[in-house]
Amino acid sequence: MELEDQWWKGQLAADIYQALRYKELKLPSYKGQSPQLRFRRYFADLIAVISNHFRFCPAARHLAVYLLDLFMDRYDVTVQQLQVASSACLLLASKFEEKEDRVPKLETLNNLGCMSSINLVLTKQGLLHMELLLLKTFDWNLYLPTAAHFIEYYMSVGVQDGDLHDGWPMSSLEKTKLYMVKYADYFLEVSLQDHVFLWFVPSLVAAACVAASRLTLHLSPTWPSRLQRLTGYIWDNLVPCAEKLLMAHDSDVIEANMHKRQQDDQQQHHQTMFHSSGQPITVAQYLHLPSMQPGLVQNQRPPPYLSHSSSSLQGPKAPHHSSNQTISTPLDPKSRPYSVSLHYTCAAQCFDR
Repeated sequence: MELEDQWWKGQLAADIYQALRYKELKLPSYKGQSPQLRFRRYFADLIAVISNHFRFCPAARHLAVYLLDLFMDRYDVTVQQLQVASSACLLLASKFEEKEDRVPKLETLNNLGCMSSINLVLTKQGLLHMELLLLKTFDWNLYLPTAAHFIEYYMSVGVQDGDLHDGWPMSSLEKTKLYMVKYADYFLEVSLQDHVFLWFVPSLVAAACVAASRLTLHLSPTWPSRLQRLTGYIWDNLVPCAEKLLMAHDSDVIEANMHKRQQDDQQQHHQTMFHSSGQPITVAQYLHLPSMQPGLVQNQRPPPYLSHSSSSLQGPKAPHHSSNQTISTPLDPKSRPYSVSLHYTCAAQCFDR
């Protein structure tokens, strides 16, 4: 751990960071004009499922989604072609970010459950053709920084001894660091779920993930001077992006609680299906149960930060997605008034000082 901390403080890490900051200034423009933009969340989830299966690093996953975003922004293709393109983007990203022996083979990809569930069989010729098209689109340059390339550098000073939790000294620095990593990873994944985050440069998104994590964990100061110096961003620079991240977190917490209550209600209703005498209730009695009253039960998608499951992925067949596709509508800052303050209203339940 000490060697890792020393590495992040070294000149080599600083040089790499400056090179990434310079490169992000020359990233391709993104217009968000794809006719298939409504399917973007689905394919981002598909890439996440496959990435988690092969345990790819976050940089590979984020690069794959970014390549797909740029490809969709430039080509009007069918959904079937997007299925092949998403796989090709992930393969190119893994070849660029991972070791050679970690790049999956064609047979392995076709044997994945999430691939068979959407009736997708990749062919060698089709995959090579798509990879060549992608490489030509990006002029054979995959050196494209994402938020995942900056987050570790920022997290090296994300939490330190002088920080306070709810105004009190931290009882365990190591425990706080673990929670910071957990929340930073969560907010980093949130940034993949909607294309609105592409309007911000990757380094700012990474900094906003760190700031949102500190807000959620009630750490103060929210944006200390050391993070300002390291990132080059002041608090006002981060507010627009951090607001969107925290709105998504707010929504996930609400949906997680509703999902839990729904499971508890289902378990309770299962128990009330029988009277104390052990006899099953009648249909008329069942229809008068609270769960059968109109408007009391709503279909809720599982919160996206819990896990990615291949069983929840189904190929898009129409513009309207079913609830089990874990595809949400884009974040809209106007949908609910929200202001970022030094004291975030939603408590982090898993963090106990």
